[in-house]
Amino acid sequence: MREPGDAPDNGRDGVRDGRPVEASTCRRCGTCCVAPDIAALGKPLGRRCPHLGPDLACRVYERRPAVCRGYRPDELCRRIAAPTLDQRVALYLALFGL
Repeated sequence: MREPGDAPDNGRDGVRDGRPVEASTCRRCGTCCVAPDIAALGKPLGRRCPHLGPDLACRVYERRPAVCRGYRPDELCRRIAAPTLDQRVALYLALFGL
């Protein structure tokens, strides 16, 4: 059973919908909306963006700041893959010693 904060079929094992997931494919896991600070939104490190919905989708996607628009998933996304949002955020922060 999915728990709040779980990524929808997040490809934790490198597979989503039965197909391999490339590192540059966004898994819609919400980690980039929680772990890093987002100065344009006044969002501190490790805090959930106020625009991140319970489904881990951005509620202001069409109006999101340039820093969010410019973000591109990379190998880091694969390195922090985990079943829950809290686990992914913890891995992200630990990876950077934060």
